[in-house]
Amino acid sequence: MPMIHFVGGEKGGVGKSVLARLLAQYYIDHERRFSAFDGDLSHGALVRYYGEYTLPVDINRFEQADQIAERAAESQADVIVDLAAQANRPLDRWMDETGLLQLSDELGIDVLLWHVMDDSTDAVRLLGKLLDAHGEGPGYVLVRNRGRGSDFSLLDDSEEKSRADALGAKTMDLPGLHPPTMRKIDRIGASLWAAANNRDPEAGPCLGLLERQRVKVWLGKAYTELDRVVGA
Repeated sequence: MPMIHFVGGEKGGVGKSVLARLLAQYYIDHERRFSAFDGDLSHGALVRYYGEYTLPVDINRFEQADQIAERAAESQADVIVDLAAQANRPLDRWMDETGLLQLSDELGIDVLLWHVMDDSTDAVRLLGKLLDAHGEGPGYVLVRNRGRGSDFSLLDDSEEKSRADALGAKTMDLPGLHPPTMRKIDRIGASLWAAANNRDPEAGPCLGLLERQRVKVWLGKAYTELDRVVGA
């Protein structure tokens, strides 16, 4: 059954694009078919690092957003969508006016909404708005980004978390990667595979020996979390 992963969180700077890139690399490393759409037209991280698999999409334009569901239905493979900050309103409108959840039921497609969070009050409030908008229709994954916060007790003790749990939401921890290492990955334009494995500067961007090892350790921890959520 194909699945559409909408990677959001509404706030900027909470790690949505990092999670989308991680998902793409997870699919590649596990030899699972997928395609991707980059809805963050300002930054375009998914297009930049995984351009072989990714097309840009403007969620505000229905004729472009339609490609997401059409791709999942036609390819019978999973689709990853990296959403920009403040994309929930146009996404909600498209899903509502298109009847996406009803159509996905008819086509046998699962819709999964990823809510990537830091440890702020805003992240919890925005989770409540997400649940208000979609209720029991889609699946949910709450992502506690440990690279953007260390104390998630506000979320864990919240009414919003209880509501999400009652709807069957899954919760995962995205481990933090050493910030200078992540900044270097972005500066040199490396995919996560290249960051962990490439040793030859002539073959493409590469990190130092210990930096590569840190990325491998980080990927291992992150993949263990993803196995619980999207593992076969």
